[in-house]
Amino acid sequence: MQVEKAVPLGELGESLGNEERTDGFELAVIGLGYVGLPLAREASLVGLRVAGLDLDPRIVEGLNAGHSHVDDVSDDDVARMRQAGFTAYTDDACLARAQTIVICVPTPLSEDGGPDLGAVISAARAVARRLRRGRLVVLESTTYPGTTEEVVKPILEESGLRAGDDFALAFSPERIDPGNTTHGLRETPKVVGGCTPACSARAAAFYGKVVDTVVQAKGTREAEMAKLLENTYRHVNIALVNELAILCQELRVDVWDAIRCAGTKPFGFQAFRPSAGVGGHCIPIDPNYLSYKVRSIGYEFRFVELAREINAHMPEYVVRRAQDLLNHEGRALHGSRVLLLGVTYKPDVADRREAPAVPVARLLRAREADIAFHDPFVPAWFVDGQAVPRVTDVMAAVRSHDLTILLQDHSAYDLPAIGDEARLLFDTRGRIFRPGVEVL
Repeated sequence: MQVEKAVPLGELGESLGNEERTDGFELAVIGLGYVGLPLAREASLVGLRVAGLDLDPRIVEGLNAGHSHVDDVSDDDVARMRQAGFTAYTDDACLARAQTIVICVPTPLSEDGGPDLGAVISAARAVARRLRRGRLVVLESTTYPGTTEEVVKPILEESGLRAGDDFALAFSPERIDPGNTTHGLRETPKVVGGCTPACSARAAAFYGKVVDTVVQAKGTREAEMAKLLENTYRHVNIALVNELAILCQELRVDVWDAIRCAGTKPFGFQAFRPSAGVGGHCIPIDPNYLSYKVRSIGYEFRFVELAREINAHMPEYVVRRAQDLLNHEGRALHGSRVLLLGVTYKPDVADRREAPAVPVARLLRAREADIAFHDPFVPAWFVDGQAVPRVTDVMAAVRSHDLTILLQDHSAYDLPAIGDEARLLFDTRGRIFRPGVEVL
């Protein structure tokens, strides 16, 4: 295990350097979703006894029965976790028996555009009720800089224990990339930042058991900011290339070929590609946490605001292009049969969080198009509570629908055949370049 900027336990002294031994769990993970369950799996695989805590009884029952609800964790993985001692609970009493507690609960956007910290606050209160001297508590939920020390720490200290003296407290941003088989949790460097250098060292020692490389930040705020910087960088650059795609259409420039050529430069350039919008649990949401925090101190984060505006406009632009394409063929969008291929936010996963397919479908319905969908990972799809019909035979469907819009290029799709057979095809992924195919 590689650790950058290692710091001795120092000020915590022996009280936290030699934590109280228990006959319980070496790790308890709060929140067993796309972030928490992979962490629980990796910890189990290296021999740690792990408890999982989740409020959803269906998730808990499923995991204890050996069934996974997360793309990157298989049923076989869960079976091995169970054999290693993993147990899922809905009762937070399990936290009292854990040496390390990691909070991996969701932080969606609230109505005012900032992070909804309700789940984080609830988790911190549960930890405070069960906190014991010598424990390590880590927040992994994405949020704005200052959350660990301004929100979580005071709640934990209601226990009567003090962070840095009686227990260790740190922040470590999750870097889970669903569907990525090359850079999993173990292979991706883990950033940790503690309330004190000793807290950082304690967190680094824990994560060093389950990942190959640990990087120590100066503190919790720097670790929190690192996560937001990563996704703001992507958000802004995706917006740049999305706006470029719109301009290139007007300038009669093939944006995909321009990106290909620019990508040959071996330094100073990273290729981003346009799409119908941005999706997932990070890019459309995380930069807003930073924008929210900046507004609270009287500033505006103009890059983020502009990027959000551009990316949010892309579904409308896609529908307008689709309408123009049908008009060119002498048909109106109103009453046309439109097939949407791929409704997840990225290829080859079932994750639909913030997928641009939803606003695209909503806009098509508003224009009274007759929509249907196919996705190999999605058996049923609802938009605004209304079911979207699912086709089963893709090739028959592309032949029978007036327009097919490729929103996600799953590897299961035979894209050349779809390009050959579709009546009219709009490819928003830049994968099918042939006469008669419209490309974003």
